[in-house]
Amino acid sequence: MQECKSIIERLRIDDNEVLREAAFEAGEARCEEAVPLLAGLLQSSNLGVQEAADRALRSIGGRSVIQAAIPLLRVDDAPARNLAMDILRALAAQDVASLIPLIRDTDPDIRIFAADILGATDNPAAVPVLCEALLKDPEVNVRYQAAVSLGALARPEAAPCLNKAMEDEEWVQYSVIEALSKIKQSSSVGALVKAMSHTSDLVTSMIIDALGEMGNVKAVPMLLKRLEESPTALRNKIVKAVVRILGGKSLQLLSPDERENLKVYMLVALEDEDLEVQDAAIQGLAFAGGERASEAVLKIASRLDADQDQERLQQIVRALAQIGLTSALRSGLLSDNPDEARVAVLSLAIVDDPSVPQVLIDAFWKHSRDLQRLIIETLSKVAGPSSKAFFLDVLDRHEDGKVLKSAAYVLGQKLHLEDAADKLFALLEHKYDDVKEAGLEACIAIGGPHVNARFQEFYASAEPMKRLMAVYAFGRMGLAEHWESLKKALHDEVPDIRKVALEAIAGMCWESDAWLPLLEDRLRDESRDVRLTAIDLMGRCYGREVIPFLLTALDDEDDWVKVRALDALGAHQEREAVPRVVPLLQHANRLVVIKAVEALGNIGGTSAFRALLDISTSEDEPELQQAVEASIAKVQEAHEGE
Repeated sequence: MQECKSIIERLRIDDNEVLREAAFEAGEARCEEAVPLLAGLLQSSNLGVQEAADRALRSIGGRSVIQAAIPLLRVDDAPARNLAMDILRALAAQDVASLIPLIRDTDPDIRIFAADILGATDNPAAVPVLCEALLKDPEVNVRYQAAVSLGALARPEAAPCLNKAMEDEEWVQYSVIEALSKIKQSSSVGALVKAMSHTSDLVTSMIIDALGEMGNVKAVPMLLKRLEESPTALRNKIVKAVVRILGGKSLQLLSPDERENLKVYMLVALEDEDLEVQDAAIQGLAFAGGERASEAVLKIASRLDADQDQERLQQIVRALAQIGLTSALRSGLLSDNPDEARVAVLSLAIVDDPSVPQVLIDAFWKHSRDLQRLIIETLSKVAGPSSKAFFLDVLDRHEDGKVLKSAAYVLGQKLHLEDAADKLFALLEHKYDDVKEAGLEACIAIGGPHVNARFQEFYASAEPMKRLMAVYAFGRMGLAEHWESLKKALHDEVPDIRKVALEAIAGMCWESDAWLPLLEDRLRDESRDVRLTAIDLMGRCYGREVIPFLLTALDDEDDWVKVRALDALGAHQEREAVPRVVPLLQHANRLVVIKAVEALGNIGGTSAFRALLDISTSEDEPELQQAVEASIAKVQEAHEGE
């Protein structure tokens, strides 16, 4: 109370800085006694004072603020009046009773303000008052605002008065239609359709949109009846509304005559300038189907920009696929217009028809390289064994890398065609590495004695690349069958081949007696990459038998080998490693130090904790200190959980 008294005293001082601060404090203290003075400050010429008073009144709220703000609706000061309006809208729900009498004020402006504010109350008590204003107020702008507010309230009990108000003048009809579209009452459908007989084209167009928005099936037969008698623009709107209400699939529930009639108008609606109308027609035609629909929709798609209209283009492609494999789609595939042909290919990719692969094959050689790439990529998804001759022909005749990769994928991974092996082996000598990789994967997928024999030839080659591919293939085709070759490859003169051979035996984790001696030798390899691979394999195939080798790796001359060994020992919480890890906390390479810190944090235990505490006292770079703190916390957390 004493605080409010002090605030009120300062609110009477003619000093803008004092007033602004006092208004702010009044809001913070919820000082209701200050409300009259705060309301008066809304008319201040100082924006800072105005803003502080506005915020304070909103913060205090309640009946006293609403009653203090109401008189400001009548002042000539427009900024103050607007602030009062905003405050009343924000607080309207707190005292509806004080606002209702304003709707019957003698001043039409006050009635407009009241109608506006009552729409923000979210209170059913405002509905009958607003309905009375909507149907009886002599001022058209009051009636307009009453309808807007009834829409904002969206209460179903407002529907009857809104339905009746459709008989009002056009300006009011606009807001009534908008309100009814929000309320979505079934009883309003008939009123809206009935009003279409005497409304202007503009209002009729709004009614049709509203019926589509409301989504009530009751409107469909009424709208269909109006198709014949409506001008083109309104017919297109009706098409959009009907499709929106039923959805494309439910159009099939209409009678054959209704469906055929609507189909005709959907084709016309494709020419509408409104893209939403076009899209609705396309959605409907996707289920109505037919040659004309396919041709017309394809033409629209061919005019779209593949980048700017990407989402819309995808919808149209789905629609064309829904219509199915039509003559129009076949013709589009052979079109000289590359955009049209591209859309046809994209559509055929998802058409459920067994003849699609052959249709694409027949068109392949008639197009440029870019379309050929798209066609063969599509064929790689939809083609089956009957298409093998085409893909073999592609390997013989084509030179494009992407096309060859798709053909290799189908013949190898998809069809496992042994007859294609020799042609695919030819790709292993292609000038592009990605084509070589595709051919290699295809040959591996085919497998079998002939492929194995060809890889043995590669393995015996003087060319390192061929030996590398053979070793990679041996690892993928079966370790038991190629074990001796892989062991020999571990001593190849080329480090990459030794590395690939190591990676190939990674699948033998359960047979440490077989692979561990091989890895031990490779830990002394002259190539750092080979040593790193050996450490990685030990980390993946972890067991007691690998611990000595990982500990030895901590002394490797290469810091990255140390790091990988630390990661493996830390990940497996190897307590035995702590005495060997602690000295690395003093290493010259900060990465090694940080990795040692992280490893000790993962391993945990008293020794690790003590070592981390010792390093935590040194003043060093933030990254290292952050790692130390995190590791100490991890050790403590693990200890508490034991």
